[in-house]
Amino acid sequence: MFLWVFLAIQAIFLIWIIVGAASGSGTPDDCGTLDRQTCNDAESVGTAIGVGVIIFLWAAVDIVLGVTYAIYRFARRP
Repeated sequence: MFLWVFLAIQAIFLIWIIVGAASGSGTPDDCGTLDRQTCNDAESVGTAIGVGVIIFLWAAVDIVLGVTYAIYRFARRP
């Protein structure tokens, strides 16, 4: 059961990263007074920060799941 939950969580994070990375493309009209190059650079930086936060959360959740599974396994040992 744990394996399927773990794989489902991994799939959710993978989809989240793909959607987050793909959402970084906007139109220069969204940037107000910034020129096109500065607007594109700002969008790229924001996308990189967002994907980095998702990766950090992914690693943190994996660590919590791993520790929880280890505690569960060690508690059930005779």
